[in-house]
Amino acid sequence: MFVVHFYENKNALLNQLLKRVPAVGEDLTIKGRKGKVTGVTEVDEKTVHVQVTLEPIKKASLVADPAKKKKR
Repeated sequence: MFVVHFYENKNALLNQLLKRVPAVGEDLTIKGRKGKVTGVTEVDEKTVHVQVTLEPIKKASLVADPAKKKKR
């Protein structure tokens, strides 16, 4: 079992106790966001730091067409 710390830049995203350490280039989902492992650093025999690059959040507009708004 390994203690895996997931980081994006220098921000800690998640700490997990895992049986298997993710490999570089592997796709992950953290907190509902898709990402890719960019680096793995072993701190000691049980602790591993994993660098992750997450996809940017896409903001959806609530009203696509102003003509479809409810008229009062």
